[in-house]
Amino acid sequence: MRIFLDTNVLASAIATRGLCAELFEAVLHDHELLISEAVMGELERVLKTKLRVAHAVVTDFAALLRSEAEVVSAQQLPTSGISDADDVIIVACALGGNADVFVTGDKALLEIKIIDGMPVLSPRELWERLGL
Repeated sequence: MRIFLDTNVLASAIATRGLCAELFEAVLHDHELLISEAVMGELERVLKTKLRVAHAVVTDFAALLRSEAEVVSAQQLPTSGISDADDVIIVACALGGNADVFVTGDKALLEIKIIDGMPVLSPRELWERLGL
């Protein structure tokens, strides 16, 4: 399965132990992880400034993502009504990478449920769907 993890899921995976960390490991091991340059930039900023993760940890995590994930880009903008402009480009990248699912903790995106045929799931929903 081609899985696009949103910035908030990746940040939780590296900054805390728990569901997102375990989900991240399962996706790396058994599925195709998709990321975008937009997510990478936002992730590095969030980890450094908001979560105050050590620079070396951020650098190592970014290197891991770049080596293990497929970096995808937007082909066209989604047709669904996404209100946050930053989310539009990230979702467009997931669609451009032919993601089977977009995983996020963003409540506004989760309310949409399906964007241009791509399911939008919470980390818990993906966990349950994968039978983990």
